[in-house]
Amino acid sequence: MCGMPQQPPVRSTPARPARPDASMSLLTNVMDHSLDDGYAEAAARKQGGGGMPKTLRAKLGLAAGLVLAALVVTVGAAQARVAAPVVAKEREELIDRIDRETEAADKLEASVDKLRDDVSARQRAALEKSGGSGRGDLVGVLSGAVAVHGPGVKLVVDDAKEASSGGNGDPRETADFSDTGRVRDRDMQRVVNGLWESGAEAVSINGQRLTSLSAIRAAGDAILVDNKPLVPPYTVLAVGDGKNLSTRFQDSADGLYLDALRENFGIRTAISVEDDVRLPAAPSVIVRTAQPSTETEKGTS
Repeated sequence: MCGMPQQPPVRSTPARPARPDASMSLLTNVMDHSLDDGYAEAAARKQGGGGMPKTLRAKLGLAAGLVLAALVVTVGAAQARVAAPVVAKEREELIDRIDRETEAADKLEASVDKLRDDVSARQRAALEKSGGSGRGDLVGVLSGAVAVHGPGVKLVVDDAKEASSGGNGDPRETADFSDTGRVRDRDMQRVVNGLWESGAEAVSINGQRLTSLSAIRAAGDAILVDNKPLVPPYTVLAVGDGKNLSTRFQDSADGLYLDALRENFGIRTAISVEDDVRLPAAPSVIVRTAQPSTETEKGTS
């Protein structure tokens, strides 16, 4: 039976569907080869060969190294154990020495205070016996060797409020000390000099009597009067003609300077006239250089 020839069946392979991420070839390559080939080879060698030495010589070298390291650690631990009691003993001895020296310094300070009081008492007794018609009393008052009382003024000078509660807890916020509300030693020097110039006959700061040999200095945050630290507020007592003394001081250059500190930096001040102020005697009045002259000097023409 004849008919139309049949076509052979088509055996062509069907087209492979395209990958969804075919357009992102660079990203695909990075994801498929995330580990560098060199790292992969090193990891394969490590897994296959291991890290232990294979030769007898290498094994002996490794063992010797381990023994040496163990020996060093053991010796170090033994030395630390032996040195620990020695260090503790030295520390205790140092603490005991500090305590003894501190106690000795306290005793010496108490002895110095006692001797200073004795010298002051002898000076006052000598001043009372010297001269007549009250001359000794006058010398004692002017030198600060005796306690005094009388009308005068009371001047209180204190730091600004911001100086004790300022930023960062530091009263000196700026690099320039003069731009803060802290009372300085120079401020107190001007206050005292202004009172002397205005007619004060005796002056004290926080109970510390001032004399012609007194010094007002600074040591860190503290103000020193004759090497004794004072803390604010600073109470200045001055014996003199109370009302006139107060008026003259406030009108003086030093009084205006104190007022400028109050206006510009917030330093707090208060002055009042007192009917009776009491000032103690100076701790000691020692003259080391000046000597009384016994000869009458003749002028030259």
